[in-house]
Amino acid sequence: MEPLAADGRPVPAPGAPPADHALARLLRRPLALIGLALIGLIVGAALLAPWIAPFDPSEQFFDGLTVEGAPLAPNATYWLGTDLLGRDLLSRILYGARTSLVIGVVANGAALMIGTLVGVVAGYRRGWVGTILMRFTDLMMAFPALLLAICLAAILRPSLWIVALVIALVNWVQVARVIYTETTAIAERDFIQAERSLGAGEARILVRHILPHLLSTVIVWGTLGISTTVLLEATLSYLGVGVQPPEPSWGNIIFENQTYFQAAPWLVFFPGAAILVMALAFNLVGDALRDVLDPTERGRD
Repeated sequence: MEPLAADGRPVPAPGAPPADHALARLLRRPLALIGLALIGLIVGAALLAPWIAPFDPSEQFFDGLTVEGAPLAPNATYWLGTDLLGRDLLSRILYGARTSLVIGVVANGAALMIGTLVGVVAGYRRGWVGTILMRFTDLMMAFPALLLAICLAAILRPSLWIVALVIALVNWVQVARVIYTETTAIAERDFIQAERSLGAGEARILVRHILPHLLSTVIVWGTLGISTTVLLEATLSYLGVGVQPPEPSWGNIIFENQTYFQAAPWLVFFPGAAILVMALAFNLVGDALRDVLDPTERGRD
């Protein structure tokens, strides 16, 4: 029989809070609301870029250059100014948001899937399987992520999907380590031992019992990981081994215009501010989700 509280309502089972309770607690946090609003603004700008961008991001305007050929400062026609080739900076930033979001979601989603699979299998199976998987994870963690990403991107032909693949291949190791630690702890709990004694197969235990207990961790890491992915993509594009021009990316916009940093600082400031806002937004939401989904924090707000 389901236990009842003093008011007659069912008592929720231990573990992550129900989705509606978690959402209600999340929406009570001002910083989380700010993060959600910023994410909504960025996603909306990316999706509506073809309709709200004032110009084509690759179109060059000779009136967007001064007589000396230098970029124009922000004005009534070009709200954020123009770059060194006479292209509208606002339009390129709006289209660059699409690139950053696609890579952030795809690369981070792939890294999350790889890391979760490796961590769960290693943590549950243990033995030689777990040893091989975790030693390989340790080996990957020994390489600096940025250096490894640069090497992979230089070997492969840089493009949007190749950059997403490269970032996924270097970002899964942290997820694998965290999931491995949690899986080993869950696998030793009494209800898992009871399932084994009743003859439940490994697939049933993993799908019905272990993965649901890891869901909150996966959600938090998935949210926080997007900001890390966006920053890594911007770094690779800035170094010239990421998304290649003329396809706009916030990183390659900075790379293309860095020579005009002193004469036209807006060419670096505006795309840099966009990267900052996106990273901040996902970090705010990720931190709030971590607190909301942590059972030890429940009831404190």
